[in-house]
Amino acid sequence: ENREDMLSSKSNRLTEALEEANKLFSGVSCAREAALDAQFLVLASNLGKEKANELRSEMTTFDSLAFAEDLLTFMGINRIEVDGNDSDTENISGGYLPSNAWHKLGEAAEKYFRRAPSFHYMLGSFKSDPPVPRQRIERQKKATGGEEKRAMPAQLKKMEESHQEATEKEVERILGLLQTHFKNDPCTPIFFFDLVIDPNSFARTVENIFHVSFIIRDGLARLKLDDDKLPVIEPVKNNEERKDDHSNRARNQVVISLSHQEWK
Repeated sequence: ENREDMLSSKSNRLTEALEEANKLFSGVSCAREAALDAQFLVLASNLGKEKANELRSEMTTFDSLAFAEDLLTFMGINRIEVDGNDSDTENISGGYLPSNAWHKLGEAAEKYFRRAPSFHYMLGSFKSDPPVPRQRIERQKKATGGEEKRAMPAQLKKMEESHQEATEKEVERILGLLQTHFKNDPCTPIFFFDLVIDPNSFARTVENIFHVSFIIRDGLARLKLDDDKLPVIEPVKNNEERKDDHSNRARNQVVISLSHQEWK
């Protein structure tokens, strides 16, 4: 009977009825009274649900006209002096705004735009997928054909053999010149630099020193100093003398420095 009164947001009738039912429940002694209490509880729950729905709808309702009216009041609208040219189609109430009205509203709203953004972690905001594996670009392997595999080492071996043969021939040629000179004039020593220096080629001079070093290393010739402390070279006469020379004297290794200016 009092449904509308109980649903009103300004009335506390539903709360008073619940408090009265709690007092009466303490005196319940038979089944009929308990059934009436349960029936009241169902009715009170339904009324409370409807009242809550109405309260929630009232809170979420936005009245644009009321908001505009509040803004005008905040900006200081003067409602006493009304222009005579008000139009009937305008919904805004009569009056005029002061010159600093919008500036005042801007100052009030400015503080809400100067706040720094809040820091938060993105936990679960996106699904992280594993990185896509990059495709490896495999280099093309060189063809390992039987013919090519045999050809390159054969060429290198051939070049090495030809270079070695040329060195051996040059060493034998210089040794032959040295031995021929000593056969013709065994009493005249050969100066080392007279033997190796080529007056027309610095590179050829270096090669001659290189080739003579093999002759000295193998014991086919020996270097010694004459009375003027200048190096002279002479061939070893026979194998026995060569063995005795190697056994009696320690073998030394010497580095000769010869610049292009010294060669000139």
